[in-house]
Amino acid sequence: MTGTPSVLFVCVHNAGKSQMAAGLMRDLVGNAVDVHSAGTAPSDAVNEQSAQSLAELGINISGERPKQITEQLVRAVDVVVVLGLEAEVDPVEGTRFQTWDTDEPSARGIQGMDRMRLVRDDIATRVKVLADELVGDSGTPDKETGTPSRR
Repeated sequence: MTGTPSVLFVCVHNAGKSQMAAGLMRDLVGNAVDVHSAGTAPSDAVNEQSAQSLAELGINISGERPKQITEQLVRAVDVVVVLGLEAEVDPVEGTRFQTWDTDEPSARGIQGMDRMRLVRDDIATRVKVLADELVGDSGTPDKETGTPSRR
């Protein structure tokens, strides 16, 4: 990996989990990582509860729009993270792939915002680990410059 590391978060609709992961990563590392998200069958809009769950943390993804994954985008990034087991992305040589079998509280009867907060928190934990791998555990970046600060 040379230059600025890059990551692509993918889920089926690019309306919930992948948008949340991208928003969380951008908030955590600023410009230290090029962050993208896409879906294999994109929806028309970002899931309102996903956006609301991030807004509770001061992260605004309301301006984001679901996007279609492309082979060009997959080839352009260092890491592709597939959130959930439903989205299928063909591996590309030279690109690292991860599949995150994310928490699904609805399987336990948890719905609404309670469900979304649990999903968000699961994704946030995983994003932090990935951010540390991509930019080192040098701390939180300065949001003005995107440069990780040493705390």
